[in-house]
Amino acid sequence: MDQPLIAVYPGTFDPITLGHEDIVRRATQLFGRVIVAVAAGHHKKTMFSLEERMEMVRATVAPYPQVQVESFAGLVRDFVVARGGKAMVRGLRAVTDFDYEFQLAGMNRSLMPDVETVFLTPGDRYQFISSTFIREIATLGGEVEKFVSPVVLERLQAKVAAQPRTGG
Repeated sequence: MDQPLIAVYPGTFDPITLGHEDIVRRATQLFGRVIVAVAAGHHKKTMFSLEERMEMVRATVAPYPQVQVESFAGLVRDFVVARGGKAMVRGLRAVTDFDYEFQLAGMNRSLMPDVETVFLTPGDRYQFISSTFIREIATLGGEVEKFVSPVVLERLQAKVAAQPRTGG
């Protein structure tokens, strides 16, 4: 019996954007099962808690039955190997992403020789979207509805509204 080819798409997803969703959609066309692995984010301060990020990712990827969402802490290598992953999906938006991602892929190949890193580029309209930009624009009162799903937009607006205002 053939097992579906498993790919893991790791990230912090703080918050998940339409660019991330586009990468998930593309990955589902290549792999039998895709695990979106939401990092606990110990290395960076996140706007959303792990549970909030998990909920947003689950809502966003709901249309894709072969996608599951799990959290992880520690080395992504351990997570991928434990799940039987054969590929790790990484999104590339621009040349600026490539240097870091190329180094990461090399390190991951050293740690997981049986797992391939697959780079996917999002559609043209998502090339410039990043979670960092989305958080900053939203915090400063800008419009982000064309960059995130309605569920994420609602959560983002609520989070920004609940933040204490600072000013001069």
